[in-house]
Amino acid sequence: MGSKWEPWNGFHRKNNHILVKLFASVLLVGISFRLFSSDSSGLVPVSWSTEAVERAAVPVADVGDGEIRKDSSSTDNTGNVDASIPETTPDIEEVSQEEKCDLFNGEWIPNPSGPAYTNESCKFIEAPQNCMTNGRPDRGYLYWRWKPYGCDIPLFNAKRFLDVVRNKSWALIGDSILRNHVQSLICLLSKAEEPVEVYHDADYKSRRWHFPSHNFTLSLIWAPFLIRADIFENDDGESKSELELHLDMLDTKWTNQYNSFDYIVISGGQWFLKTAIYWEKNTVIGCHYCTGKNLTEVGLEYPYRKALHLLFSFITSSIHKPLVIYRTWTPDHFENGEWFNGGTCNRTDPYKKGEFNGKDVDHLMRRIEIEEFEKATALDGSENSSRLKLLDTYHLSLLRPDGHSGPYRTYRPFDSGKNATVQNDCLHWCLPGPVDTWNDLIMQLLLNE
Repeated sequence: MGSKWEPWNGFHRKNNHILVKLFASVLLVGISFRLFSSDSSGLVPVSWSTEAVERAAVPVADVGDGEIRKDSSSTDNTGNVDASIPETTPDIEEVSQEEKCDLFNGEWIPNPSGPAYTNESCKFIEAPQNCMTNGRPDRGYLYWRWKPYGCDIPLFNAKRFLDVVRNKSWALIGDSILRNHVQSLICLLSKAEEPVEVYHDADYKSRRWHFPSHNFTLSLIWAPFLIRADIFENDDGESKSELELHLDMLDTKWTNQYNSFDYIVISGGQWFLKTAIYWEKNTVIGCHYCTGKNLTEVGLEYPYRKALHLLFSFITSSIHKPLVIYRTWTPDHFENGEWFNGGTCNRTDPYKKGEFNGKDVDHLMRRIEIEEFEKATALDGSENSSRLKLLDTYHLSLLRPDGHSGPYRTYRPFDSGKNATVQNDCLHWCLPGPVDTWNDLIMQLLLNE
């Protein structure tokens, strides 16, 4: 369309005029059919040519005067991103089911447009994830976009998301990484409507927000193990006693509310690495790293597998049928140590595929959860197994060592000197940052339902 067609020489012959008219008629009918069969709501999946995918690789913003330009983001001298945030996403529809594209297999490509929001435009970012305010000097980690091989995904569209979930209730259930995830989701949604907090527990770990214009409720439920856990530690990880896990009981903080939710995002995992004592049938069966207790050492696989089996059995056997999205294991990027002994994460660029393949514990925990998920979704006759979806963020997260808070989990950690001893956070994510892509993928799963 828009290109100039050169006539074929044979068409100038008088005896070919009938063929010309026939060709033009067929062409006009075809164009009319495409125009009048298009869904004005924009919800009909489309397939993209290679050219279309390449055009979509760099998001653009509509200036409003008919021109299209790249968004010009820059950094001011206060350390904040001074970005002209586009209010509309690129004109790309959701990935067609016919594409058979693996949304979770791809690479990070440069994104000159930058993040969808800034640390100044969103007030819902908690201090440990507010890397820019805390003094992080580099900004390169903000300018990458996830690109699945063979297709593309649209950026998160807050208005469209809220329209789809009008009069619905969502819950995100899990640990502090889920809390990190919720902050990102609210920052994205607040571009269309700012929520009102209607509940929080004493420690602000479980919270609930309401979007009045859409009658949409978003809950965060703190359940780091998903199963029943007696926890004796503070927010700094200092514990006065070992954790006690009941491997045959789910955490009632979320199961008691399960029937009230239309959509659920759920995950766990990292807390299973902690020292713990394990119970089954009200009897201690062993422990993990609990020296001096004269208890049988139990590896990570048994308790994690038991917890996930219990979780998925509950979901697939429940009469209530929400859409449940299970998010996979999140790898950390500690180098030269761990949380407790000086581990750091100072990289400023994503890994290329194959450059880092994860740690042994990553492979173990991910294998367990994929196996248990596949068992649950393969259950014959289970009405709920089709309502259980996988949000496989493992590989795309594995490639982003640059996206963590690192030393900038606290305010200006090096004010006392560049060689100050600082504890790094190489597990949770800066906001804005790579975790925002998780919500792009969630919207894709939602629209493909």
